[in-house]
Amino acid sequence: MVEQVRRLSDAIRERVMRRGMAKRTEEVYVSWALRFVGFHGRRHPREMGAAEVEAFLSHLAVEGKVAASTQNQAMAALLFLYREVLGMDLSWLVNVQRSKKPVRLPVVLTREEVQRLLVAMTGREALIAGLLYGAGLRLLEAMRLRVKDIDFSGSQLVVREGKGGKDRISLLPVSLQPGLLAMVEQAREIHARDVAAGFGAVWLPQALGRKFTGAATEFGWQYVFPASRRSIDRRDGVERRHHLDEGVVQAAVKAAVRDAKIAKPASCHTLRHSFATHLLESGYDIRTVQELLGHKDVSTTQIYTHVLNRGPSGVLSPLDQGRRG
Repeated sequence: MVEQVRRLSDAIRERVMRRGMAKRTEEVYVSWALRFVGFHGRRHPREMGAAEVEAFLSHLAVEGKVAASTQNQAMAALLFLYREVLGMDLSWLVNVQRSKKPVRLPVVLTREEVQRLLVAMTGREALIAGLLYGAGLRLLEAMRLRVKDIDFSGSQLVVREGKGGKDRISLLPVSLQPGLLAMVEQAREIHARDVAAGFGAVWLPQALGRKFTGAATEFGWQYVFPASRRSIDRRDGVERRHHLDEGVVQAAVKAAVRDAKIAKPASCHTLRHSFATHLLESGYDIRTVQELLGHKDVSTTQIYTHVLNRGPSGVLSPLDQGRRG
């Protein structure tokens, strides 16, 4: 059975790579497949079908009490397993007991709290945190930023393959440009050393690697925030220099929240929430903010209107109106 599990994991990884999907997606899909197999007594997925998938997903919601997003992720992984890897089409899973998605407002820092947090950080991590707040990037989007996608003269940057696989243009804060220029020069030196040592090729999605021959070794395609050392890429066994691990920045932000004495449960994503809220506070159109965030639907962006300093929907309390009068 151990050998069967290994072959199943390898088959999922191979299919994910052929589809040009992210390494993170590969790890998540393999993890859910193994949990599914273990839940059903290590039976092979070919011996099971929609009923077993429904039972597993319902178990996650009822006994596991997982969030709706977690259950949706598990469903996507199992549908990929059956449709893409095993070639078995499952009918729509109508009997799955779905987790209820709670409606929660995002944690948002005040402008003063953001400044305290950023002051409590230094170096590369402070620069990345500045991008999360100053450009509204997700953490992984900042980590995957490549040299060619920064336009210093136009004060903008291109986010490649953001959530949903979409590209978008975001602004580049002028105050961050000196630090980013220095980071690009550090990346250039690291790349030159890698090339001299016989390496220097960065990972590219397979379609791009085929279309642009030799692009992987060009400096423009290198990560702005490279890892401190090269590592073996599990996707193809090639030694490359990947981007900085997200955990480094997450730990730095957590420490800064503590040092800045911020009582809110702030994280890296809180800086993105604060970016959107502060733009709306400044009077920018919600459609503009939607484009900068890369939201598919404006309804996703509208949640930030409920956390503005003016109260729900920007309404001024009648108590305050009376006092002002």
